[in-house]
Amino acid sequence: MKRKEFLQLTTVFMGGITLNCIGGQKHQLQTVKIGLITDLHYANRITPQGSTRYYRESINKLSECIAVMNEHRVHFFIQLGDFKDQDDPPREEDTLTYLTEIETEFHRFNGPIYHVLGNHDHDSISKQQFLDHISNEGFEKALNFYSFDTHGFHCIVLDANFTSEGTGYNRGNFNWKDTYIPDNQLKWLKSDLHDHRDKPAIIFIHQRLDELDGEKDHFVKNAQAVRSILEESGNVILVLQGHDHRGDLNQINHIVYYTLKAAVEGSGLVNNNYAILEINQELEMRITGFRNTESKNISSENIPDM
Repeated sequence: MKRKEFLQLTTVFMGGITLNCIGGQKHQLQTVKIGLITDLHYANRITPQGSTRYYRESINKLSECIAVMNEHRVHFFIQLGDFKDQDDPPREEDTLTYLTEIETEFHRFNGPIYHVLGNHDHDSISKQQFLDHISNEGFEKALNFYSFDTHGFHCIVLDANFTSEGTGYNRGNFNWKDTYIPDNQLKWLKSDLHDHRDKPAIIFIHQRLDELDGEKDHFVKNAQAVRSILEESGNVILVLQGHDHRGDLNQINHIVYYTLKAAVEGSGLVNNNYAILEINQELEMRITGFRNTESKNISSENIPDM
């Protein structure tokens, strides 16, 4: 089922809108407000000469963001990866301290919080060490890829921090240009979307899935295979991404791909970047941007297909 057909069916026979899931339970589709931030790269590290990344300032940028998210009462808050960074040269104990500090600040949000893993989250620590120092709402232990439901929407978090050979990033053993979603995760993704096929789905991932001609560094190497699964499911409406600090907005086969700008770029709160995504019962989507992030409608109708 194509996305437009999914929208038409939910509008025609679901009425107000009620979506029927597996097992006969009914889920009312309600307006959802999602808080977004990405690429904080927090570390107590001096900005190298010539760099635009102000690592130390990211915790204050997150604090400002959380105050706004609490004020607007968003339904959940998610960071899209590269949550923390490291020193040069790195020390494992210091990296874990930075992770603990930024996670403590993240918990000042008055609601559910979720994490997406980025490449810098695997620098001088392992994937498991990162997961052991964070928490995701509703999970006893944090997972690197997982899904959850809220307000009638199905949310899926993916982990593309693997090499093209399928080896997981670990303790700095990675190339940020070589990102890949392995077969076991692709099988899980296909099954998870099928099991929740009566709900509109939102994908969260650090690296980009909307490949552009001539620029491949920020994109998942098997992005086409991932997109095929998303498109065949018929219920994915939006992919939210980080990693590319410039930000972007595209659409491929009626699925919108929104890349949020990085919070770490530039000194001072004036250079902060974060946003609130609101999706209503008609699946109309609106980004309210703060500081250097622009506000815009991101519906399928006003973004041409690539």
